Amino acid sequence: MHHVVALVHPPQSTFELGCAAEVFGIARRGIPTRYGFGVCTEHPGPVRTLAGYDMLVTDGLDALDRADTVVVPGWLPTEQPPSPAVLKALRRAHDRGARVISICSGAFALAHAGLLDGRRATTHWARAGQLAGRFPAVRVDPDVLYVDHGDVATSAGSGAGIDLCLHLVRADQGAGYAAQVARNMVMPPHREGGQLQYSAPPHPAQIDGTLAPLLEWTTGRLGEPLTVEELAAHAGISARTLARRFADQLGASPGQWLLAQRIAASRELLESTDLPLEAVARRVGLSSATNLRRRFLRALGTTPGAYRRAFRAEP
Repeated sequence: MHHVVALVHPPQSTFELGCAAEVFGIARRGIPTRYGFGVCTEHPGPVRTLAGYDMLVTDGLDALDRADTVVVPGWLPTEQPPSPAVLKALRRAHDRGARVISICSGAFALAHAGLLDGRRATTHWARAGQLAGRFPAVRVDPDVLYVDHGDVATSAGSGAGIDLCLHLVRADQGAGYAAQVARNMVMPPHREGGQLQYSAPPHPAQIDGTLAPLLEWTTGRLGEPLTVEELAAHAGISARTLARRFADQLGASPGQWLLAQRIAASRELLESTDLPLEAVARRVGLSSATNLRRRFLRALGTTPGAYRRAFRAEP
């Protein structure tokens, strides 16, 4: 029996806690029970949740000393570091050989404990920049659904906690057992791609009057084979000046920005239409379905077909 303990903290996300509880804490008919699950908190008693109710947690931090896996299912607010007692308990659990994992913002607690220093890690795509800025020793990957180092693992945004937990079950118990658990949950045993496919398509933010008209003109002509030289000519400036303005205001080269707009436009068409991939590719200026697949996979870690199946809106 592998003992899993979730460390909760107010205000606790019930969904992120539920990800771990559903995978590790539910006895399922026809599937051998191989995990025990418990919950603890620094100050036992009522713990406020984001769902508007309190939950009663009776175990304190000493429960972590009996855990084979420690789960930190979110840590909010992320600006608030864990107390010295919590940090000591996390480090003590890790030092004696327990696996320590985080879901979503829980990565901040692991980073405060120093468990992510010098390692690759992830968190919700909207908080990845904050994690990287606050903990420069952590190599933050904003795209992947999870990162597993064996002794320490982190997951992306809330739902990716299920992906990580099922991955750990697969590592502990084998693919067949994990597939049984996933099937019982009506979940895929493994999702394609990374989390960037779930983030909002990028939109220009820091632009002034010199670039705004050009960006508007360009986005209205994505289906045309535009070049950087044509963009510069339309703006009445040199290609070098154009590149400098893009770097200063958008943090990307004109070519990178143009490709990002084409990928964003293709995402919208895949979500809202039944157009064949060849037609989508032509409409966004990527010339062919083959080129669309290659660019899409490189940008989002998944294929246009898989993306459409996941996000196609109902007519």
